[in-house]
Amino acid sequence: MADILKQRKQQEYQEYVKQVTPVHNLFLNMCKAFVTGGAICVIGQFILNWCDRIGMKQETAGGWCSLWLVLLSVILTGCNVYQKLAKFGGAGTLVPITGFANSVAAPAIEYKKEGQVFGIGCKIFTIAGPVILYGVLTSWGLGVIYWILKLTGVV
Repeated sequence: MADILKQRKQQEYQEYVKQVTPVHNLFLNMCKAFVTGGAICVIGQFILNWCDRIGMKQETAGGWCSLWLVLLSVILTGCNVYQKLAKFGGAGTLVPITGFANSVAAPAIEYKKEGQVFGIGCKIFTIAGPVILYGVLTSWGLGVIYWILKLTGVV
């Protein structure tokens, strides 16, 4: 009898999970991500073209483009617009420079009420910290592999 009740509860729970689990349209989500990420890249290209038109060197224009994209991302995060954009565009908002700026700005804004040191100082890299850590670690590992391949004459 106890086994029957246990099986019935499991079945009811599985039905409940099916009811409350949102159904996602993969193709639609991919299209939204493509459009959102593409729009961010178009904005970046527009900035690069504008900088080129006013006579900046390519390296300087790239720096200004990065600066403007980070600034725009932080402002949109502070105005609670970037989160809405991310909800719509999903992975499309993870374009490296704007997504990283958002991942640093969002915890800083969220934890500012806890103070400069224990709030912002301690929590600012909660999202971006692992990205930085594993990015540096991976870069170092690939550098060692490249160095070994260069020493052996493969590269």
